[in-house]
Amino acid sequence: MHITTRTATVLAAAAMGVALVAGCSDDSSSSSMEGHSMGSATAMESSAPSADAAANFSDADVMFATMMYPHHAQAVEMADMVEGRTTDPDVIALAGEIAAAQKPEMDQFSAWLSQWGQPAPSSDASSMSGMDHGSGSGMMTDGDMESLMAASGSDFDRQWLTMMIEHHRGAVTMAEKEIADGRNPDAVALARTIVETQNEEIARMQQLLG
Repeated sequence: MHITTRTATVLAAAAMGVALVAGCSDDSSSSSMEGHSMGSATAMESSAPSADAAANFSDADVMFATMMYPHHAQAVEMADMVEGRTTDPDVIALAGEIAAAQKPEMDQFSAWLSQWGQPAPSSDASSMSGMDHGSGSGMMTDGDMESLMAASGSDFDRQWLTMMIEHHRGAVTMAEKEIADGRNPDAVALARTIVETQNEEIARMQQLLG
């Protein structure tokens, strides 16, 4: 078949146009699909950790957060009693450290319980009664707290250090149980921190008692 130069040129141009259109279509489709795939993956990745964290807990984790909240609340209350009742710089410094560490931890316990669909924790010490950790938890009685509030000077220091050592030992016991039985990695990690820091503070308080 005889093809003129003009006809060949037209056919070649048409073929190039089709190729370009097909190429643009393929690129656009590929880009669109790739973007959709990446967007979906990103959305799944961003939602997966929170969903996993919410699902990854056990009764032990719930007990730990629920019980440790009022335990910390009492420690903070005891730390606040230091103001105006002692001039010992070591006791004052230690009380400040305890309050500064345990207040944020209380917020964390509350947040976990909310995330796990559990009731909000109570700062009332009586909320610990009847629970597994209630015995040997180191919680002070109302009488203990009244005695501490009535003391001052060296008498206050002695009572405060003695009570706080017992209180810390209870917290360490509770945290060790969480380390052994807990499932939530963040809760277990915080329990390990509590064991480490409060054992260090127990050693400091024992030295202050002499």
